[in-house]
Amino acid sequence: MRAAAIWKRFRKEKLALASFFYLIALIVIALIAPWISPHDPQAQNLNAVMQPPDAHHWFGTDELGRDVLSRLLFGSRAAIEAGFVAILIPLVIGVPIGIVSGYIGGVLDDIFMRVVDAILSFPAILLALGITGALGVSLKNAMIAIGIVFTPQFARLARGQTLQIRKSAYVEAAQIAGAGPFWIMCKHIIPNTLSPIIVQASFSFSFAVLVEASLSFLGLGAQSPQISWGMMLQQAYTKIYQNAWLMVFPGLAILFTVLAGNFFGDGLRVAVDPKMKRT
Repeated sequence: MRAAAIWKRFRKEKLALASFFYLIALIVIALIAPWISPHDPQAQNLNAVMQPPDAHHWFGTDELGRDVLSRLLFGSRAAIEAGFVAILIPLVIGVPIGIVSGYIGGVLDDIFMRVVDAILSFPAILLALGITGALGVSLKNAMIAIGIVFTPQFARLARGQTLQIRKSAYVEAAQIAGAGPFWIMCKHIIPNTLSPIIVQASFSFSFAVLVEASLSFLGLGAQSPQISWGMMLQQAYTKIYQNAWLMVFPGLAILFTVLAGNFFGDGLRVAVDPKMKRT
C-alpha cells in the first residue's frame, strides 16, 4: 500500500517522471547497444575523418573516422555500470555499518563514525582520484573508487535513521518481548530506513556518472579500447573550436543523465515525504 501511495505521488512530479523514463531508456540502450548501434564503434575509416553530422553519420565522426553516435551508445554502458557500482558498494558495506553502529552504540559507534568522518573530510573527487591511483588505472578500479567514496554518506544516513527508529515504541516492545538485536535490525530497522536510502541512491547515481566521466577525462578511468563519455571528451577537447560536435554530444549525454538523476531523486524525495513539497 505504501509503495502504491509513493508511486501515485511520484506520478504528479512531471519532471521527475520524465527523468525516470529517461533513465530507464538509458539502461535499455546500454543493454542493447550492440544491436542498435549503426556502426562498429571501434571501426576506423580514414576516408571519413572528422566528418560533421550528416545522413550517414548522425553525430559525425572523430579523428579516426569512428562513428560518434555508435561510440556514444556504447559509452552509456560505462556510465550505467559506474552508477550501479557506486550504489551497490555503499548498500552492501555502508548501510550495514551505519545500522549496526547506530543500534549498538558505545565504543563501536565512536570508532565507525570517526572513520566515516575522516573519509568525509576529503573532497569526493580528490578521494576518488587517490583511490584510483592506488588501485591502478582502469574503469573497474574507478568504479570501485566511486563506490568507496559514497560508502560513508550511506553509513551516516543509515546511522541517523537507526538512532531515530531504535527509540520508537515498536522497537522497545520487541526488546521487551525478548527479541535479539539482529532480529530487530532485520525486522524493524532495515525496512524503515529503505525510503531515505533509496532517495540517496538516486542522487548518488547521477553524481557517480559525473565522477566516472571526470576520472576518464583525466585518464584514470576507461582505457582504450573501452569507451566512456569522459574519455570521448578527453580525446576531443583540443578540437573543440574546429570540430565542436566531438565534445557537444558526449557533453550533452553527461548533462542530461546527471540532471535526470537529480530530478528523479528530488521527485522521489517528495513522493516519499510529501512534507518536503512545502519546504
